[in-house]
Amino acid sequence: MVPVDDTALAATDTGGPGVPVVYLNGQFATQGYWRRVIADLGTEWRHITYDERARGRRSKRSADYSFEAAVRDVDAVLAARGVHRALVVGWSYGAFVAAHWAARNPDRTVGAVLVDGAQPYDWLDDAMEQHIRKLFRRMGWFMPLLRPTGLVPRMNPEEMANSNIELGRLARARELGPVLDGITVPTRHVVASGSSFGSSGDGQELIRTSLAGVTERNPNIKIYAKVPSNHGAILRKDFRAVAGAVREVAALDGGER
Repeated sequence: MVPVDDTALAATDTGGPGVPVVYLNGQFATQGYWRRVIADLGTEWRHITYDERARGRRSKRSADYSFEAAVRDVDAVLAARGVHRALVVGWSYGAFVAAHWAARNPDRTVGAVLVDGAQPYDWLDDAMEQHIRKLFRRMGWFMPLLRPTGLVPRMNPEEMANSNIELGRLARARELGPVLDGITVPTRHVVASGSSFGSSGDGQELIRTSLAGVTERNPNIKIYAKVPSNHGAILRKDFRAVAGAVREVAALDGGER
């Protein structure tokens, strides 16, 4: 358990002398989602995973579920494990955290792998914000039943909605664009296909088109692969592509760990 602010996070560290890789989860996901990527990479790497605030079975609740808290948590986990420099891998919400952390800490970042996330696009408007709040209110009745399993966070519907809405604001081109433009370490996107739970039509594919401008402006960022699985299944079905992107980024690094 890693203490940070008013809470504590459940973390797992395989240890060893390999390149440290820290895995940053989807918004309400858990560290278990990374098991196939970790298995593919194998024991020559040092794998560090953790459950964010109020996620999983053991991480504690907090008064702060903001995005900035999530970025601070990366520092807390690495400090607790004695790691100064790491390769960051993030999926969905975690890709945003990884992009911000890499941009702010170039001397501490081996590189970044962003898995179907951190794509600058203005998808949040007033109607979408109201839709998100309504959706989480509707889900609120059954969430307490699933919390003992660790499958849903120990957050109330308003806290979950606020987190999702904050992400929509952070995803706007004027907000996320400069963050991505400022990344100076090797960064690879692994991009999913089609739609998934919570999306409709070709909305997600439209969001993904924003990466063309990102890669044109910043030569440090490239698309490693566009895979056939959708957003929700990418870590399960296309884990080999994610692991391949990790290997490529690490191979480009010339710094000290």
